[in-house]
Amino acid sequence: MTSLAIGEITIAYDDQGTGGIPLVLVHGTPFDRSMWRPQLDHLSRSGRRVIAPDLRGYGESTVVPGVTPLETFARDIAALLDRLEVPECVLGGLSMGGQIVMEFCRLFPGRVRGLLLACTTHRPDAEEAALARRALAGRLVREGMEPYAREVLPKMIAPATITARPDVADHVLTMMRTTPPEGAAAALRGRTLRPDYTGTLARLRVPASIVAGDGDEFTPVADARAMRDLIPGATLTVVEDAAHLPNLEHPGAFNEILDDLLRAV
Repeated sequence: MTSLAIGEITIAYDDQGTGGIPLVLVHGTPFDRSMWRPQLDHLSRSGRRVIAPDLRGYGESTVVPGVTPLETFARDIAALLDRLEVPECVLGGLSMGGQIVMEFCRLFPGRVRGLLLACTTHRPDAEEAALARRALAGRLVREGMEPYAREVLPKMIAPATITARPDVADHVLTMMRTTPPEGAAAALRGRTLRPDYTGTLARLRVPASIVAGDGDEFTPVADARAMRDLIPGATLTVVEDAAHLPNLEHPGAFNEILDDLLRAV
C-alpha cells in the first residue's frame, strides 16, 4: 500500500505508469480504489500514468465519522495531487465519484484537462431522495454493511454479470461488505448537501466522456444525455448489458472509452 498523510487523515492510493497527463480515477460508494483495477492495469501497460485514491472513509484511508461533504472529498484529492506534484490531470469518477469530480471542477476548473463521468448525475437530491440517503446512513451504522451489500448487488451489476462473471460479483460484494459503515454513512449524509452542477458543466471547455449502463437503476441514461448536452463537444456511450459498474462488467469497452478520451486530451 502507498499512502500519504493529508492534513488530519491518511490517504491510500495506487499510482501506476509514468507517461502523459495523469489520469485520476475516483471510486463510488460503497466501494474502494480496487474497482479501478482493470483500468489501472490496461492504461499503465500502455504507458499512461493513472492515480486511484481511496476516499476518506473507504478502503485503507482514514475513517472520519459524521458528515463528509463532496467539497471535502474534492479538496482531499487536490491536496493529494499537490503532494504528488500533479498540477493538472484528466479526472474521472463513477457514481458518487462522478459527483466528486464535478465538485472538483467547480473548485479547481483550471486543473482539469479532460473529464470522465460514469453512471452519475449532476442533479441535486430532491427532498425525498435526501431523506432516503439519511435513513440509509443510519441503517448502515446500525446493521453494518452485510445486509445492504447483498440486497443491492443485483442492482450494482446486471444479473447476467452475476451469472457469467462470478469473479466480478465476488469483487463487488467484497468491496461493499468491507467498506467501513461510518465512512459510507458520512458520505451519504454529505451527498444530500450537494449543489446543482448544471452551471459547472456548462462552463467546461475540455474533452469529456459520459458513460452510462443501459440497465442502471440508480442513474438513468436520461441523466447521462442531459450531462452530454451541457458540456460542449462531450460524447456519450451507453454500455449494453451493464448496470451501475460498467468498468467492471465490460472493462474492454470501458477501457476503449478512456483510450479515446486520453487521445482527445
